[in-house]
Amino acid sequence: MIKGKKVVVVLPAYNAAKTLRPTYDEIDRSVVDDVILVDDASKDDTITVAREIGIQHIVRHEKNKGYGGNQKSCYNKALEIGADIIVMLHPDYQYTPALITPMVSLIANNVYPVVLGSRILGKGALKGGMPLYKYFFNRMLTMTQNILMGQKLSEYHTGYRAYSKEVLLSIPFQDNSDDFVFDNELLGQIFFKGYEIAEITCPTKYFDEASSINFKRSSIYGLGVLRVSMQYFLQKAGLGSFKIFKGLKK
Repeated sequence: MIKGKKVVVVLPAYNAAKTLRPTYDEIDRSVVDDVILVDDASKDDTITVAREIGIQHIVRHEKNKGYGGNQKSCYNKALEIGADIIVMLHPDYQYTPALITPMVSLIANNVYPVVLGSRILGKGALKGGMPLYKYFFNRMLTMTQNILMGQKLSEYHTGYRAYSKEVLLSIPFQDNSDDFVFDNELLGQIFFKGYEIAEITCPTKYFDEASSINFKRSSIYGLGVLRVSMQYFLQKAGLGSFKIFKGLKK
């Protein structure tokens, strides 16, 4: 716990058998109360490794539900076991677990309700091996999103995030996509609700076992991101009404 608040780390896993152990070993259990792994019908030994290293809360999807569908199960389970602060950490060892403590500290001390680990602040992305085309599209998409959504994030596309319980309980994330664009829909909802988001510099590592989507999937994701940002803009301007923002304060 931190400041009397229960901290739960959720690991949305797919074929993470080779990287799960080193990720888990670096989670500071003096701060983190529970770890949840949701396995999205992996084809490797992710579940076996999770049991071997002692993860108590394991959820297995019998059929692949997608990245967004995995996160829905992660957050539902975390809220079910009484989490006050929920940290999403990819178990592919791309993001360092060492940042969990500073991220949750900002939430526990009521400084910010949401914290992102940004690969773009500083030089972490390119230094860590992010492909140049992904870096370019990350920057272009982020610039466009900031303009349409009236924000100033350095990146919307990180998979390292911490949320207060209150944020997740007030956002209809169940209405979001089961695909990769889930992340951006959730950020759009958070901003639409009026919450502020902090960012912390995060180094990253790109290697063969680290999860990554190909160019085609990246392109589909990019179009989805633009769609979400345009919907946000139109709904804020009173020129449209979209399901993911329904019931959220303008």
